[in-house]
Amino acid sequence: MLVTLDPRDERPLYLQIVDQVRRALLDGTLRAEDPLPSVRELAGELVVNPRTVSQAYRELEGEGVIYVRRGQGTFVAPTIHPDRRERRALVRGVAERALVEARRNGLEVEELITMIREVAVEEEGEESLTTPALRTAATAATAAKGGAA
Repeated sequence: MLVTLDPRDERPLYLQIVDQVRRALLDGTLRAEDPLPSVRELAGELVVNPRTVSQAYRELEGEGVIYVRRGQGTFVAPTIHPDRRERRALVRGVAERALVEARRNGLEVEELITMIREVAVEEEGEESLTTPALRTAATAATAAKGGAA
């Protein structure tokens, strides 16, 4: 499925759809000229009102991300090439949602950052952390847990 909605996310559903389409462009799931599901098809998959999907598609079309071919459907614009600015916006959105969730649960920012680093070390292993900053963070997180650095 191209889009998944998070009922815990406070953002309107149409914005979640917009963000999911943008994310699919960034990660390569969607490419220029790829077709998108019809409004009714996506609304049915997501179990939302078709107006919600239509609103998301209108916003994406207004931004030049998608276009409609009358009688053929909706497609990713041919000139779409994700850039650093879009990636930074995506990362910022993820960080903001993580911070909101952490605060909602009474966690401090430093606790969240430390846990993200620890989870990264556990899931990816220190060998797959390729940037010096992540290696340093991973070493610090491991040392904080009482392990060897």
